[in-house]
Amino acid sequence: MNTTLTKEPRPVVFWEHRVYPGHLALLTRVRADLAADLTGFDEDLVDTVRLVVSEVFANCCKYTDSGREGGEAIRGLSMPDDRTLRVFLSDAGGGGGVPRVPAEHTESEWSRAEGQRGLLLVENLSTDWGHFRLAPWADLGTHVWATFGIAPERTPRDLRPHVFTS
Repeated sequence: MNTTLTKEPRPVVFWEHRVYPGHLALLTRVRADLAADLTGFDEDLVDTVRLVVSEVFANCCKYTDSGREGGEAIRGLSMPDDRTLRVFLSDAGGGGGVPRVPAEHTESEWSRAEGQRGLLLVENLSTDWGHFRLAPWADLGTHVWATFGIAPERTPRDLRPHVFTS
């Protein structure tokens, strides 16, 4: 058997992951940490990323075991190339489903799908987004990611390949 491994390019910049208890009360801290991590980037980009992360973090807290006692959500941030910013959140599982943009159209169907409307925001504000299950056989969680286009000339010049958070 001949196996070929494909090597994805290493991120140009990789921020240390942040781990948060899954409580909505921490949303202010999540947003502040993200703004601090993205110091020097275009303010509109930072605000957009903060809005998307707020929605995904809220979903982690509301729909998964991340929001239960002892639950956590992990936030990651990277630049896979000089034109892309990628953010992700991984939850603790236990939600019994996967994120989806609602396709329902009647008033009652939209009412039932109300908790998923925030993903429309994610879809419309990001360049691309997606998700995958972490070990679906064990329901270890869902990894939701979003990417954002950035202009290389609007990227801080002093970024290092690895950014450690405090």
